[in-house]
Order: sequence, then C-alpha cells, then structure tokens
Amino acid sequence: MTGKVTKEELLAKAKKPGEDAMKLHPFYRGKMQTVPRCCIRDFNDFAIWYSPGVAEPCKAIKEDKEKVYEYTNKWNTVAIVSDGSRVLGLGDIGPEAGLPVMEGKALLFKYLGGVDAVPICLDTKDPDEIINAVKWLQPSFGGINLEDISNPKCFYILDRLRAEARIPIWHDDQQGTAAVTVAGLVNALKIVGKEKDKIKLTVIGIGAANVAILRLLFVYGVKPENTLVVDSKEILHTGRADLEKEQQTNPYKWDLCMRTNPDKRKGGIPEALKGADVCISLSKSGPGVILPEWIKGMAKDAIVFACANPIPEIWPWEAKEAGARVVATGRSDFPNQVNNSVGFPAIFRGVLDVRAKTITDEMCLTAAYELAQFAEDRGINEDNIAPRMDEWEVFIREAVAVGMKAQEQGVARLKVTREELTRHAQSIIKNSRDTVELLMKEKLIPPAPKG
Repeated sequence: MTGKVTKEELLAKAKKPGEDAMKLHPFYRGKMQTVPRCCIRDFNDFAIWYSPGVAEPCKAIKEDKEKVYEYTNKWNTVAIVSDGSRVLGLGDIGPEAGLPVMEGKALLFKYLGGVDAVPICLDTKDPDEIINAVKWLQPSFGGINLEDISNPKCFYILDRLRAEARIPIWHDDQQGTAAVTVAGLVNALKIVGKEKDKIKLTVIGIGAANVAILRLLFVYGVKPENTLVVDSKEILHTGRADLEKEQQTNPYKWDLCMRTNPDKRKGGIPEALKGADVCISLSKSGPGVILPEWIKGMAKDAIVFACANPIPEIWPWEAKEAGARVVATGRSDFPNQVNNSVGFPAIFRGVLDVRAKTITDEMCLTAAYELAQFAEDRGINEDNIAPRMDEWEVFIREAVAVGMKAQEQGVARLKVTREELTRHAQSIIKNSRDTVELLMKEKLIPPAPKG
C-alpha cells in the first residue's frame, strides 16, 4: 500500500487515462487545428496576406532565402515525422495508428513551448525514403522532430540527417529521453547520497532511448566499466557471438559490449540487477517485466527508473515495497515522471530562438542540468526529483539555457542575449497557454463531457 490508498485503487487510477482517452479522442476528433496568426480587419486584408500583396515577400525571399524566417512562420514551426514503426510501447502499429501520438506531441509542443508543430506520419519504413522525405520538407520547417522510428534504423536516419540537413534534426526518443533521464538521475543521486562515478548501473533494454541515455550518462560521468546492459536475450558482453556478427547492421550494441561489463558477467535481468545502485529500464511495457524479488537484490538505497510506456516494467509501489528508495516512471499520474515532455518543447524553443543549425549532445546535457537545478531550487525529495509539466517556468529556463549553449558552441545563426531569450520565451509560451484558456472560456473549444 501507499498511505491509505490500496493497490486496487492505484491500478484503477492507472487505467483511467486510457479509458478517458477512448471517450475524448472521438469527441474532439483530434487535438490540433490551424488558427491564424495575423489580423484580419476586413476582407481587403486578404489582398495583403494573399494575392496580389503576397508576391512582394515571395520576391524578397527569392533574393535572400534567410528572409523566410522573417516573413513566414518557418521560424517557429517543426515537423513531427514518424513511420509508426516503434510507437511508445505499442511497437510497429503503422502510420495511421501512430497519428494520435504525434498529435499529442504537437499539443505539448504548443502548450508547453509555444512551438507550432505539424504531425507527419509517413507511409514508408524504408530509412532512405524517410531521409529523403525529411530533406524535401526542409523549406517549410525550422526543425524536425523524428519520433517513434524503430531501432536500429533510427540511428542511421538521425546520423545521416544531422550530417546532411540544413535545419536542426533530432530524435526525441534518443536525445529528449536521454536529457530528462539524466536530469532525474542527477537529483536521485543527491537524494540517496551516491556519486555518479562510483555507482553500479544496470540498463534494461537497448532500443533508441537507452543507447542515447547511455551516451549522455557517460558524458555526464557515469563509468562504462561500472555498467551492465541487458537486451532481450542477456547481458551484453564481448563473448556474445550473435552481436559480433551483427556489427554491420547494429554497431551500437557491439560498441557497448566493448565499453561495458569488463568482467563479462552473464545472465538476464535478475543477474544484472544484483548489487546495482541504479536501474534504468526502457524496455517492454509491463507490469511483470521486472519482478520485486529482483529489486530486493539491488544495493541499499537503490534507484529504479521503470519508464516503459504505457505501463512501467514494475508498478512503482511494488518497487518501493521491494526496497527501492527512489522510483520514477514515464507517466504523469505517478510521482517522479521522467518523461521527455519536460524536455523537447523547451529545447526546441531555445533552438528556434537562436536559429541553431543542429542540436548537440552538449545542448542536451545543458538542458538536463537546468531541469535538475530547477527542481533542486524549489526542493526535491524521494517522490519529487524532476520538474513537472505544470511548472511552466522550467520551460523558460530550459529554453534560455539551450539557446545560450548553442551560441557558445557556435551553432547558432543569431546572437541573442540571455535577457532577450528570456523575454521571448516568456511571451510566446504565455501566449500559447492564454490562447487555449480563451478558446475554452469562449467555448470555441467545447467543454469535455462529464463521466
């Protein structure tokens, strides 16, 4: 039990978002719409916004393509691109079935970061076709958010596009999840009083998210030699002939074999968790993927991030009862949500506001540190290690930190002061939230049905 709340009540609470989703998605028939940015004083204004007046900005952009950022909404627009091949714990469900997730992502972009985002689900799983599609989209967007693309092609797609595209490309399942996970771990380690370079880390699952999480954790200061990684078969080690043969198709796994587990420990999840200080799991949807008795075998004051969607690998109350001191999931209806929803809206806000050419790992780590610092500034405890979505000030601080880091690294096209970035982020994010509140107040967004 957790306080006076029974396990049955907790399970019912966990099921409710899905039940409500099945009522409200068909009621609203989607989560996003297009609303004008410009004034329409009377019908004569269409001669300005469309023909014949629009020809003048068109000619100006033809002479100088950079003016597209000044004369259109490209400066604030990103595309959310997916093929639906690896959708948040549901797997390969296809582009149509993935569209509700991408619409939800667009909603978070707008409400939390003031970013206009367009869901684009592609009817192809060919990585080269996806790369070409993204390149073709570049004139219309200020950035691209790759989403829910299966492993290992997601690495190939991101690497190619980061090298070849003219606008910033990022894969939120990699970089976004990594940034927020590092932020959560920074504060969790403070709670339990352990040092990053001394902890024993076990990572369960080796999809896109965990590969990026490991990369960022190693930059942060976690030691690869103190790390064990478990895939669907067993712990990664250099004796895995199956992975050595797959080096050409999935070099990321073999690289981790070379860098982690120097003692070549073998076994599955229970063996990998023995004596571990930290478990970070983004594997398959639970519960029952991680068992309470395995948590009992971890070190004292263990940290467990069970972040599979839509159901964590182990219910958080089960992990607590088994001895974990700090438990996080990817869900907003449990304590300690470690989810990229507090990352990507602000990171893109900062990227767009300095017109960055790319999104570096250093920018992601800067976002992680700012998230952790924000939570520490307002107070952290075992059940509150990370910022929440309703703490809107964090998105401003995070956006500014990312924008300043981009300038420091020389990847920003614009020179903007910290004060200017702060004012702009405050204004545009507040405008987005106020717009939704106004539409709801005027019932232009109808109230949700009761029950």
